[in-house]
Amino acid sequence: MPNMIETKLQSLNLVLPPTPVPLANYVPWVISGNLLFLSGQGPKTPEGPWLCGKVGADVAVADAYQHARLTGIRLLSVAQTALGSLDRVQRVVKLLGFVNSAPDFRDHPKVINGCSDLLVEVFGERGRHARSAVGVSSLPENITVEIEAILEFR
Repeated sequence: MPNMIETKLQSLNLVLPPTPVPLANYVPWVISGNLLFLSGQGPKTPEGPWLCGKVGADVAVADAYQHARLTGIRLLSVAQTALGSLDRVQRVVKLLGFVNSAPDFRDHPKVINGCSDLLVEVFGERGRHARSAVGVSSLPENITVEIEAILEFR
């Protein structure tokens, strides 16, 4: 019998991808006490290519919102691997979202909402979190967003 979060993912037509492999000298997650620290993830389609570009220049806010949502799905995949079950997530504590943005871009929160909205859809009130959304001049591989997370678990 599927657990509650697996059932929720199915109802949202979400399939978690394989856990991403780190691109450099770091680990995908660290557990300290009852906190799970997830390394930054970026947007990748199920077919594999990175979603790249400058938000506010060659990528629209609506598209970047979807990129942040895809990034959230990748974060869920890492959390599932780390914890064995997403039902162990007691609370999404914090997100830190970076947006690869044009110099005059100002809608960073609207972009990172793609991930925030996903987490609330999946976890309900347990998915509401503290957050920072910041613009940066570049990100690895020229990806549009990178998001890291801290989760409390039981």
